[in-house]
Amino acid sequence: MTDLESLLNERLAAAFAAVAGEPADPVVRRSQHADFQADGALPLARRLGRAPRDIAADALGRADLADLVATAEISGPGFINLKLRDDALAGLVGAMSGDARLGVPAAAAPETVVIDYSAPNVAKEMHVGHLRSTVIGDAAARTLDWLGHDVRRANHVGDWGTPFGMLIEHLLDLGETEAAHELSVGDLNGFYRAARVKFDADPAFAERSRLRVVALQSGDATTLRLWRLLVDESEKYFLAVYDKLGVTLTAEHFYGESYYNDMLAPVVDALDTLGLLRESDGAQCVFPQGFTGRDGEPQPIIVRKRDGGYGYGATDLAAIRHRTQDLEATRLLYVVGSPQHQHLEMVYQAAREAGWLTEPARAVHVGFGQVLGADGKKLASRAGDTVKLVDLLDEAVARAAAIVAEKNPELDAATRAEVARMVGIGAIKYVDLSSDRIKDYSFHWDRMLSFSGDTGAYLQYTYARINSIFRRGGVAADRAATVLLDAPAERALAMELLGFPTVVADAAQTLQFHRLAGYLQSLAGAYTAFYDNCPVLKAEDAVRASRLLLCDLTARVIAQGLDLLGIEAPERM
Repeated sequence: MTDLESLLNERLAAAFAAVAGEPADPVVRRSQHADFQADGALPLARRLGRAPRDIAADALGRADLADLVATAEISGPGFINLKLRDDALAGLVGAMSGDARLGVPAAAAPETVVIDYSAPNVAKEMHVGHLRSTVIGDAAARTLDWLGHDVRRANHVGDWGTPFGMLIEHLLDLGETEAAHELSVGDLNGFYRAARVKFDADPAFAERSRLRVVALQSGDATTLRLWRLLVDESEKYFLAVYDKLGVTLTAEHFYGESYYNDMLAPVVDALDTLGLLRESDGAQCVFPQGFTGRDGEPQPIIVRKRDGGYGYGATDLAAIRHRTQDLEATRLLYVVGSPQHQHLEMVYQAAREAGWLTEPARAVHVGFGQVLGADGKKLASRAGDTVKLVDLLDEAVARAAAIVAEKNPELDAATRAEVARMVGIGAIKYVDLSSDRIKDYSFHWDRMLSFSGDTGAYLQYTYARINSIFRRGGVAADRAATVLLDAPAERALAMELLGFPTVVADAAQTLQFHRLAGYLQSLAGAYTAFYDNCPVLKAEDAVRASRLLLCDLTARVIAQGLDLLGIEAPERM
């Protein structure tokens, strides 16, 4: 089926194009004054030298809307207010109910999309700073996957570089067995801190560490085996965190910095051949066009350092070259904190100048703000340390367990525990994804876990409440039933349901998942009004069948929308 907004856009676009003599956007949007509003006459007024109201009237006279629109009125300077026919709405809802994809079409031109996200560091525990990249990246991967794109998840793990000399030497000092045990129990931070203390305090240890880096980069077999032990134990820990968080990253998605190691020299050689490489203070650099420092001098990306080692810029350029040339990806998404924006834009520009990022391929920085505590400061533990991600997740589940036990004493212990897990993890994800990702947001536990208001728990509760109707009545919805929209609350719910395809398309394009979260809240609110005003199980046969269909469709849309956000929907709550 074609979604409602697209259908109106298509019909009105043809009419506005006929008036303008060229393609013209009718600018269709939802309206508080009608069902929809078309504002396309205003931007055409100056171009055509006509009054916008006249343009609106001309377009309206040419538009093929009889089967969709009950009333169309021109208001203000030239807005077209549209109220839709109830039978048209009912027909579209019926078609949506019978569609396994809920009216959301698969991508007409699927792309290969690489999503670079999460990116923890070997021998360091994941902390709250990794939450946003992981959750936003997972929502992007889920959404683009569902739309039919070939999604390549890329977990760009920090597993290479100078710190590994220090870590390997500390591993040898402990002994492989003891080190493996310490790493396997998840005390990665303790292992790293102990190595750093020795490095800073013991010159002999520091010298051994530097020599070990040389051995690592030279491919020494023993050093590589010990490095692999560090990486493997760290990746086991990362996977345990991902499992707890309920994201789709797996072992096959680890692409550490080491993955690109053999590509670095060829990248530098290619940049040199292209004439893009310049020496600066002994380092080999690229100076992408359009980037200057405070002094007005061109800003460099260091690709090879003075000591012969490679900079992060070389790895980033190698990754782009691999993703566009070898994987033939056309959309590269980098889910990385906003402070990295300039670095990434410089890398993108350098890749364009090298010919590795050309149309249709494009790279986008999916930036995000920080997670703050209730005090408005960067979220930290009571001791002032960075909050471990595992601790945050465990606390969310523990707090949810207390609330679920209080509200649902009839549930058995196993069911309560499972619901608490869904609610707690869902609360963490929802508060992140329901915020404009560019902005910082604050953690407020009580607000996050509330069963009312703008929370994940409210959406989960709405879904569970709909399911309880079918359990109580011992009935199932007939998805082919005739839809009746006689009550205002039925019509309002139908309008919200029909907005789902548009909001999913928007989320896939903008990766602003707070709009999808906001849509689900509006849908849940419309359903609550429907539930309060329209008896379902006590209604007469045809009305009952229609209302059961509306309940079923609402539950399916909420569940699918939550799934795109990576949030589970419990049947009971």
